[in-house]
Amino acid sequence: MKITQKPFGKTKSGENATLYTVTNNNGMKVSFTDFGANIVSIIVPDKNGEFADIALGFKNIEGYEDNGPGFGSLIGRSANRIGGAKFEINGKQYEIEKNEGENNLHGGSPAYNKVMYETEIFEEEDMISIDFSRLSPDMEQGFPGNFDLTVTYTLTENNELLLEYHGVSDKDTVVNLTNHSYFNLSGHNSGSILDHKVWIKANQFTPTTEDLIPTGEYKDVEGTPMDFRTLKKIGQDIDSDYEPLRIAGGYDHNYVLDIDSNEVEKVAELVDESTGRVMEVFTDMTGLQFYTSNMLSPVANGKDGASYNKRTGVCFETQYFPNACNIENFPSSILKAGQEYEFVTIYKFLCR
Repeated sequence: MKITQKPFGKTKSGENATLYTVTNNNGMKVSFTDFGANIVSIIVPDKNGEFADIALGFKNIEGYEDNGPGFGSLIGRSANRIGGAKFEINGKQYEIEKNEGENNLHGGSPAYNKVMYETEIFEEEDMISIDFSRLSPDMEQGFPGNFDLTVTYTLTENNELLLEYHGVSDKDTVVNLTNHSYFNLSGHNSGSILDHKVWIKANQFTPTTEDLIPTGEYKDVEGTPMDFRTLKKIGQDIDSDYEPLRIAGGYDHNYVLDIDSNEVEKVAELVDESTGRVMEVFTDMTGLQFYTSNMLSPVANGKDGASYNKRTGVCFETQYFPNACNIENFPSSILKAGQEYEFVTIYKFLCR
């Protein structure tokens, strides 16, 4: 295994960004940048041994300074939506940025995917890890507590990309981190993902209001287009006349994972039969936001001159349920002072 690093450009504020590329002995390569702790590329083989980059993204720092879609991004302090852009902790109400109508999406400004991180590299015989860490100060984005966070990205010889999240706050706060990578197993610039097949280990999902805030209900997937308990094409039911799909313009829903949250388990699978590439998703988190890039407006400055459009990538965002800080019957995203926040997600790549 090896790791290389090279300049990735300079931010508008004059900070020098670095691109780190880790390569295993199978030829799999993953690149990361210390600007935003973004995953820039994931290069894996197909069934014929041909390599392609299967992660949507940008070729340089300029793209990531804008990055409206959140390609490859570490998202925080609270991923997904918070209804009314407010929450209460210990009897005190906190108001945060309204950046999606009356609601908050992905924490606000400064976005976690648009700030610099300190890095530390760890090399072992069968894996290489990079720590990206920073202190999110008290009341950054409107959230209480100095939150000291680290995300560790590890590439193994088994073609696994491990994402380990760790953090601690000095005040009770809300924390819900995730990664917002968009995958297309045919290649990042190959167009629609509707022929990809998906399996999700979930018997229920959380329906939403018109502005995509969960109602607090748990709804069974059985007998609905939301059912991915057996492998099926994304496009099979995506345009069905079904209210949750109509509201979201496709799949953009939190699935209630059917796992023991104390164990890292396989919770999803993405299959591209045309290339034979398969991505398995493992986690010990309770929820999975399955998003088919329904709101992805044309992005013309992608890597290799790619133009990304609606439904050309798919996200598997492991996280607490949306608005979990405000809905009592959801697993809580409130982190107590001094308590460790930690969970794991693994994306494993193989061919069939």
